Amino acid sequence: MREKRDEILILRITKTEKNRIYEKMYGMGIRSLSAYIRKMALDGYCLNLDLPQLRRMSYLLQNCSNNLNQVAKRVNESNQLYAADIEDLRHRLDELIEIGRQILSRLAEL
Repeated sequence: MREKRDEILILRITKTEKNRIYEKMYGMGIRSLSAYIRKMALDGYCLNLDLPQLRRMSYLLQNCSNNLNQVAKRVNESNQLYAADIEDLRHRLDELIEIGRQILSRLAEL
């Protein structure tokens, strides 16, 4: 069960500091001031990971899954397996592996 947040913390800041806090918060894509300040106070940092490779990887995974299901259905129906289907899946999986390596190297830089 989630602990109830019933404590209040009052913080005095200047208008300039407030504007900077909101700029950073919105820059991170966070819309809740309470969540942003709590995260920063407890952990000291927020990460905004905008990796287009993740979107590409998700798309390819979905594509591979669909293709694999189609191949399995065709094999079950006709007992025939086409080399072109296997090669297409192999190519997509190789691309997924490469994207995964790129993502891991970018994360390692953080």
